[in-house]
Amino acid sequence: MRKNLIQQRGITLIELLVVIALIGLLSSIGMVNLQKARGKARDVVRVEEAQQIQKALELYWLSNSRYPSGDGDGCGSWDVGNMSLPFMRSTGMETYFGNRPLPVDSYYSDDCNGFRYYRYPPGSYGCQAGKGAYYVLGITDLESSAHPSNGSPGWSCPGRDFQDEFDWVTGAFER
Repeated sequence: MRKNLIQQRGITLIELLVVIALIGLLSSIGMVNLQKARGKARDVVRVEEAQQIQKALELYWLSNSRYPSGDGDGCGSWDVGNMSLPFMRSTGMETYFGNRPLPVDSYYSDDCNGFRYYRYPPGSYGCQAGKGAYYVLGITDLESSAHPSNGSPGWSCPGRDFQDEFDWVTGAFER
């Protein structure tokens, strides 16, 4: 009698469906985590490229005693760099990036997202006119950070806090 019970034991359809459902649930959780990790990796690349742009802007300033005027191809005359709008294409900045191409935010393609740069005249938005003109360089939307990003250097004037508009932003005066 005991031998007969052992031979009849097998996997039921319900058990098989439960196992399949668990595998599906675990794989979907893994896919969500993979997408988050990819977004974080893209954000790290964007911030590193923005820091390279910042270094190139400083080299430009050392050579020209001013920051470049952007080409105004994007949102509100900002210079935008993304998949459809080349960044700083008519400013002469190519020289300061060495053999590398100008950075492109490969995640965005509209005229208000990606890298954004603007050179303001002295005194704009209440910043001290005696410090000269200044630039603002920002990344509009990072995929994995809160607004603003914890690592953003920030930039503001009495009349405008650029950190409210960007996830990552920096700037500098010409003097």
